[in-house]
Amino acid sequence: MDDPEERFTDLYDRHYRSVLGYALLRAERDLAEDVSSETFLVAWRRLDDLPQPPLPWLLGVARNLLAKQRDSRHRRQALVDRIVALTTPRDQVAWDVAEHVVDRETALAALSALPEHDVEAMIFATWYGLPPEQAASVVGCSVRTYNVRLHRARKRLTQALRLGGASPARSLDS
Repeated sequence: MDDPEERFTDLYDRHYRSVLGYALLRAERDLAEDVSSETFLVAWRRLDDLPQPPLPWLLGVARNLLAKQRDSRHRRQALVDRIVALTTPRDQVAWDVAEHVVDRETALAALSALPEHDVEAMIFATWYGLPPEQAASVVGCSVRTYNVRLHRARKRLTQALRLGGASPARSLDS
């Protein structure tokens, strides 16, 4: 058999049930089927390197894949356990996704109502974490001017948030 597809098909037909049976002894059906399929994917990629007889090698691959799955489940469970340990009952009661969506939408509306130079000043300070000296050099003004812009931008944002995202009154100097 020189044709790789024929060799693989023969390998699959002869050993799939054995590999699946091995995996079923160690995992639930869905996982066992995934591991069996992945085992034969590895076999396809390494078709020219398969030892004779191939079944022990195939079972070794399946065993390794099951171990990876088990390790992955343990890591996932450890992460869940850490999150649960750090979460207080107050956090569970206070967390409401709908509130955060509304808060986000309100904040976005308030930001979009501000002049561009206000948003820019706040982005440099909060998003990029630039100190006033660096932010002022980016904007092309003095540190004092930048600090005044940032202060006014924050005041306008606070006012816009109080209005629920509506455009703040332009009584403050730009």
